[in-house]
Amino acid sequence: MRQYMSVWRLPGAPLLLIVGVAARLGLGMVSLALLLLLQQANGRYAQAALACSVYAIASAAASPIVGRLADRIGPAPVLLVTGLLYPCSLIFLLVAGLNDLPLGVVLAAAVLAGITFPPLTAAVRGTWNALTVHDAEVRVTALAAETALFELVFVVGPLLVALCVALWQPAVALGTAAVVTFVGTLTVARGQAIRSWRRPAEHTPARGLGPLRVPGFAALLVTALGVGFAFGGIGVAVPAYATAYVADDPESVGGILLGVWGIGSAAAGVWFGSRPRPGARLRWLLVAVAGSLAILAAMPNALALGVALVIGGATIAPALTVQNSMVGLIVPPSMLNEAYTWLVTVSIGASAAGVGVTGLVVDRPGGAVWAFLLAGASVAAGALVAPTAFTHTGDRKQAAV
Repeated sequence: MRQYMSVWRLPGAPLLLIVGVAARLGLGMVSLALLLLLQQANGRYAQAALACSVYAIASAAASPIVGRLADRIGPAPVLLVTGLLYPCSLIFLLVAGLNDLPLGVVLAAAVLAGITFPPLTAAVRGTWNALTVHDAEVRVTALAAETALFELVFVVGPLLVALCVALWQPAVALGTAAVVTFVGTLTVARGQAIRSWRRPAEHTPARGLGPLRVPGFAALLVTALGVGFAFGGIGVAVPAYATAYVADDPESVGGILLGVWGIGSAAAGVWFGSRPRPGARLRWLLVAVAGSLAILAAMPNALALGVALVIGGATIAPALTVQNSMVGLIVPPSMLNEAYTWLVTVSIGASAAGVGVTGLVVDRPGGAVWAFLLAGASVAAGALVAPTAFTHTGDRKQAAV
């Protein structure tokens, strides 16, 4: 654990690791809670799904803009303002849903909530880069810990929604997400690590396309697109496989299978972070992820699929860790927040596309098998253009495509 202790001793690191993850639980709660709330209010899934889609699209579209603002004035002020506006927007959305207000009002509230979501992921990952600017090995360990812990957001978040719905109602889940995000964001924003942000000496404000013009970054986004599409697709393909091959309670089996996939990834992330490899090749890690997804098509039953998911899941966190590390190596410090928001935006958008396309595929005979192959091909396509190596020259890091 020596590598992790070196991360824990960084100024403000415990707050980033613990509160920084807890503050983002809303990412795993809001969409599900909103879907259940609106469906309960009007009895229709179509309008509820539309509101969730609008919320996600608004958040993805606004993130790079908010990220650029954080690069110019610092992440702390942006987190403080959005940390106040976002809970108010969620309350507005909650009131609109509970009172079954016209769809236009609900959608407007969803847009407002989406565009005000605090850029926590970008701020936290940008801060890890700043704290470890002179130590590439510690950076990889820090980002590995961040990646592994971030997995919990999408495990614990839905469980909290289920608990709130079982004990009370969906409105309580949405309110809980608002409170958690409010308290967590303001705590992180006032923490030592975020407040220590200083504009880089060579700061050049981003203009126009910003980090999208930096050599190698567009290629990195293509890898995020491939991975995001695949992960969205797997979220549909695994339950579809369970429905096709499991006779008793396939819904529960599908959920368990997706859960063990995340366990494999989190465990590998912890292991990878304890043995940092600053020069690890992203392309080969993505090839391993692609293979782990494609092989699922050959699994004869749910038990075999579960074993394959655990083993294959171990390829995910290392690949995502190196992907996140390379953002800091490719992009100038003056554009880091915006760059990380682009990575999140592309991943979310691609995941939504993966869900939609895979939904069409699995409806056909043998669709789950083809869906697994499609997911593997998506990651493999991103691997073809992945930045393949980077070199270290003093304190300057460069990536080569």
